[in-house]
Amino acid sequence: MDLGLNGKRVLITAGAGGIGRVMADRFLAEGARVAVCDVDEAALADCAQQAPQMLAVRADVSDSADVARVFDELKASFGGLDVLVNNAGISGPTKAVEDITDDEWNRTMAVNVTGQFYAVRAAVPLFRAQGGGVIINMSSVAGRIGMPMRSPYSASKYAVRGFTDVLAVELGGLNVRVNAILPGLVNGPRGRRVMDEQAKARGMTLEQYLPFVLHNISMHSMIEMDEIAAVAVFLASDQAKHITGQSIGVDANFETYRAPMTT
Repeated sequence: MDLGLNGKRVLITAGAGGIGRVMADRFLAEGARVAVCDVDEAALADCAQQAPQMLAVRADVSDSADVARVFDELKASFGGLDVLVNNAGISGPTKAVEDITDDEWNRTMAVNVTGQFYAVRAAVPLFRAQGGGVIINMSSVAGRIGMPMRSPYSASKYAVRGFTDVLAVELGGLNVRVNAILPGLVNGPRGRRVMDEQAKARGMTLEQYLPFVLHNISMHSMIEMDEIAAVAVFLASDQAKHITGQSIGVDANFETYRAPMTT
């Protein structure tokens, strides 16, 4: 299927590695012009080497000056923007709520929520000037189901869903569509690291703990990163021209409760 993304200008935050890089490669394969920003200099260098047609900029999305600089470089190189993918996020601590420090809470919110705000604030004038655009915000299944020991992350991802709902209403008249993607347990470095932290907090190894997590997923499976990328390119395309204000789970149905495992 031709998604009609050839020549579309796409910015992916935290796009030099992990899910962001998989999305960037998928958009490039569809013929889009892709810019990424990231704090990981090694990953940015790899982008420059492996995909020299990609604009790669070092930036911390929690710093408004960094975000403004990204958009200055984007406008200079691409002349505008068609799709913003707010992918940047950190996992935050895995701790009981009373043990979470001010810095841990504030940093999680700064990257996961405020960073999306800074990017949207910079993108909307471009969308307004050209008569439309697309925003895709990365939330999480943790923004739909409260996750114990993960209060900063879960709260931040609920906030992303709320931000998405507001933007869809506010920007719909500008022909700007806004949706959120809610990944489940992703088979990638960050997903496995978080699972390992949760296992250790329960005195278990990852191998011991993972079956208990998969037990509460209807399809008993992890999600591959390219599945997230496939949903992102679809939402960015005109095939989804009237899909907005939606929080779309790609999670194999992470359930709120299932009877405890007996074996």
